[in-house]
Amino acid sequence: MVKDLASYQHCNDRINKTWVSFTRKREERMAQQVRLGVAAEKVAEDILEDLFTEVLDWTLADLNNQLEYADIVLTRLDVKYLLIEVKRPGSLAWNRKGIEAALNQAWGYADKQKVKRIAISDGVMLYAADVEHGALRDRVFADLQSEEPQEDLWWLSVHGIYRDRAEAGEAGLRLLPETEVLGPAAATCANAALLHPKYRLPASCFAFVGHAADPSTWKLPYLTADGEVDAKRLPKAIAAILSNYRGTKVSGIPDRDIPDVLLHLADAAASLGKMPSQSGETAVVYQQLAEALDQLRGRSEGH
Repeated sequence: MVKDLASYQHCNDRINKTWVSFTRKREERMAQQVRLGVAAEKVAEDILEDLFTEVLDWTLADLNNQLEYADIVLTRLDVKYLLIEVKRPGSLAWNRKGIEAALNQAWGYADKQKVKRIAISDGVMLYAADVEHGALRDRVFADLQSEEPQEDLWWLSVHGIYRDRAEAGEAGLRLLPETEVLGPAAATCANAALLHPKYRLPASCFAFVGHAADPSTWKLPYLTADGEVDAKRLPKAIAAILSNYRGTKVSGIPDRDIPDVLLHLADAAASLGKMPSQSGETAVVYQQLAEALDQLRGRSEGH
């Protein structure tokens, strides 16, 4: 029995002892979501870093960021154990189509890197699965905002990640209750009250939101009112931000936010299968987007 293992008992104790401090720190990281209505993907990445290094037993050195396009890859002794696709807070917990797109993206990266376990998370929920015989087998589902310690996370610990989970219990993928929404960006586009006067869309349908309460700061619409990627507006949004990237100013978007905006748009493009890594033939704007992301990664690696 797994529960008889000393590694399980030690990890279980650690999860229970650290869960309250983790949830408090998570709330602090999510404060900008409540305050502004949106939070960057980096917030979710930081929450996962806390989860794996403070609640579980991985070290900071075990976490690899942006490894061959994958957001986070957990390794030990150069062995890749888990690949995680991270999305902005609230974009998965109540969004079935967003979940499916993120899983497909993670699965594609894992296939190229020969990783047999994948996970997706938006800092609100986390779902992990094993890739077996061309299908996904449930491994863990965790509600990261729950007051109850998520003890099943042991299956993602250093001594649990490499073990097969025969009985997945309640690890199946699911959406969280709508009543748990933390802010406007976590709501579906159709339910948001404040709309942009020109586009008639809420803040969560824009690639950049300066202030959630001020529609004049919402830039680059790329989702439809029902939360779907707008195939017509997406390339226009990408072209506009790439003009900024190459020296032509897009009014209202600070330079420091350009990388996050590009990543949001790349996620949307990937959900449509438009990125060059997904298709041999794709529009020039998506090729330029991939080139821009490569350059940004090269700059970060050079520092």
